[in-house]
Amino acid sequence: MRRKPGWLITGFIVVQVVLLAFATSNVSGQTVSTEQASEELAESELNGYPVTGVLGDTIVYVFTRTGATQPKERARLISERIRTLFELDIFNKDSVILHEDEGAFDIVYQDKIIVHLTEKEAKFQEKGLESFALEARNAIAESIADARDTFSLKRVLTRIAYGVLGLLTLSVVVWLVGRGFRKLLAYIEAKKEKLLKNLTYKDYTFLTAEQEMRGIVFLLNALKWVVIIVIVYFALSLIFSIFPLTRSWANLLLDYVRKPVISILIAVKDFLPNLFAIIVIALVMRYFIKFIKYIFKEIDAEKLKIPDFHADWAMPTYGIVRVLLYAFTLVLIFPYLPGSDSNVFRGVSVFIGLLISLGSSSAISNMVAGLVITYMRPFKIGDRIKIGEISGTVIEKTLLVTRLQTIKNEEITIPNSTLLSSNTMNYSAMAQKEGLLIHTTVTIGYDVPWRTMHQTLMAAAKKTSGIKESPEPFVLQTALEDFYVAYQINAYTNDARKMVLILSELHQNIQDECNARGIEIMSPHYRAMRDGNNTTIPTDYLDQDYKAPAFQVQVKKDPEP
Repeated sequence: MRRKPGWLITGFIVVQVVLLAFATSNVSGQTVSTEQASEELAESELNGYPVTGVLGDTIVYVFTRTGATQPKERARLISERIRTLFELDIFNKDSVILHEDEGAFDIVYQDKIIVHLTEKEAKFQEKGLESFALEARNAIAESIADARDTFSLKRVLTRIAYGVLGLLTLSVVVWLVGRGFRKLLAYIEAKKEKLLKNLTYKDYTFLTAEQEMRGIVFLLNALKWVVIIVIVYFALSLIFSIFPLTRSWANLLLDYVRKPVISILIAVKDFLPNLFAIIVIALVMRYFIKFIKYIFKEIDAEKLKIPDFHADWAMPTYGIVRVLLYAFTLVLIFPYLPGSDSNVFRGVSVFIGLLISLGSSSAISNMVAGLVITYMRPFKIGDRIKIGEISGTVIEKTLLVTRLQTIKNEEITIPNSTLLSSNTMNYSAMAQKEGLLIHTTVTIGYDVPWRTMHQTLMAAAKKTSGIKESPEPFVLQTALEDFYVAYQINAYTNDARKMVLILSELHQNIQDECNARGIEIMSPHYRAMRDGNNTTIPTDYLDQDYKAPAFQVQVKKDPEP
């Protein structure tokens, strides 16, 4: 079922027009509102009060008093006399005449004085008395004649006809607009397979063709109603201007659009110099920031070297400088923004600043810690570090947090403030230059000669991949305990990120070397009778004819007396 909003609007407006035409029979009652409007206008005048006609038009201004009658009251009385003449059955504008009376003029109709004009009144108008009186006489006569002609039956019927014609035209235009939008929508629907495609980026689909179609339908319907409302709005202004009693409505409707548009245009015109200043400031700062970025990129690439300024400081420093330059640009532009000096603008600025200051204390502490860490240079991206009990490779550094990836592929996020207050162990800092010294400890009983144990550990280290040949591995005896000796094997590597794997392989090689040399790695504290017990060395390392020794018991007898 098709909707016909035009016919609904037409019916509503026809009823209003008929009521307005019927109201023209009670002109005197309607002119009361005109009189009130005139009095409000008079209050706004610096000098003088307007004498208004039946149609609300200003005929002449009254500046002086007559006897005890004040100018405002005098203007009201003259306006009432003019309305009285309008209500006469017969009126002849040529019968409005001037009568000179002792240096003054009276405007008279059939021996009835409408207004008494003096020399003083003319001086306020900066005119001669006679010319001023003649202009006033003509204005009064024409105003009454026009009003009587306006409210004649023939003129009322003509205006009603024009109003109905305007409404019919409006209905046709609204119907054509609706039909045009429907045809456009039907065309898009028929061609949507060719016109509409899925909006995708790589594997992600932002909008499907169906979603695009629904969006187009919504936008077209919204645009249709906007066009209809605009057409109806201006058509009503035109129709209201046909009838004298609704002309003020027409002017009011037009003012609702004209005044904001004029205000916007004036504001834009006044803002143009500031706009050019903002554009110039923005362009200058933009290219200056680009120049700064180029300098820091050269430093980062180590093409430009500055003493005591490390290359890895370049981009973080550029980020700080860029933020400061943006803030400086905003400070320069702020006075040129419209409404920057208003209390509302200042209040909003203070409110936003308060929210930021109250809600970002921890964020600011992390940012400050991030800056300190940047210039302390305790680590860089790709370094293997340990913070507290957490070990991992640095994969991201920001002003707020640092992210580590553990050997188990776990991603750990550490706030910079926490990181700054903790001890940081960097395994990669010296690995490339001097080598990272990795170590592990094994405890062996006193029954194994220490020289043999040194050779065994050195052989295991040299077989481990990732261990440097130079400097050579070395062994330290770190403790001589009650039951065992603690041997520590130390070896150099350049790959800190594989230190866990290297240590694991080193442990395997130590076990193999000890087993191959017949060295048992026992629990640190043990007591056992070796006779009759199997060795702890794995069977693969033993001879095929190996047998556990039997128990040997020696009994010592005391000599007989």
